[in-house]
Amino acid sequence: MGTKSVQLDEDTYAYIEARRREDETFSEAVDRLTRRPSISDLAGLLDSEDVETMRNAIDEADERDVDEARVLKERFRDS
Repeated sequence: MGTKSVQLDEDTYAYIEARRREDETFSEAVDRLTRRPSISDLAGLLDSEDVETMRNAIDEADERDVDEARVLKERFRDS
């Protein structure tokens, strides 16, 4: 892979340098700090218990939304 020279402001350089890991080149640090996360970066972040807790919370919220929509529908129908 080829290389390119770039010019950075001193504060930008200091920002990257301060966040550069000991085992990576400056170019690797720039790549890591500027790339957008992908969905695969999230793999393994949550264990199955966390996922189940989140699913239950979503299901409960959905049920509350349905109940609230039913109440609103009845109010508007009766008015």
